[in-house]
Amino acid sequence: MLFGGRIAEEVFMNQMTTGASNDFERATAIARDMVTRYGMTDELGPMVYAENEGEVFLGRSVTKTTSMSEETMRKVDAVIRRIIDEQYSIARKLIEDNKDKMHSMAQALLEWETIDSEQIEDIMAGKPPRPPKDWTPSASKSTPPTPPVSPGGAAATTA
Repeated sequence: MLFGGRIAEEVFMNQMTTGASNDFERATAIARDMVTRYGMTDELGPMVYAENEGEVFLGRSVTKTTSMSEETMRKVDAVIRRIIDEQYSIARKLIEDNKDKMHSMAQALLEWETIDSEQIEDIMAGKPPRPPKDWTPSASKSTPPTPPVSPGGAAATTA
């Protein structure tokens, strides 16, 4: 999920921006925690490899100690890299395989400014989305603003 924005930039706009940097930081932190704190990998097993210790200052640990060898740190980094690469690949395949649905959602958003779960269900089923429940044709058309009324009752004009 965190890679969706960057991949959409690549797939739909053929560019990459810095907008996804925080998403990458978060994805990397999740993968690192999976490996070092939660023991969620076959390669390294159910063991805690790094712990935060020391005084907490402004919500962050001042010191972070590890009891890992250089070799184990390299393994941890390799497993984190594998997780990130695999998940990025899965996200990219999902977006590429569903480009038509993403275009339909974007078109529905341009037309109605919002889409609900029923519209998403229509799009995912390959059908055109129905209008939102509270939508009326006049609600989507912008009407010209009425001129303000002056204190004397006549419409004010601007030069």
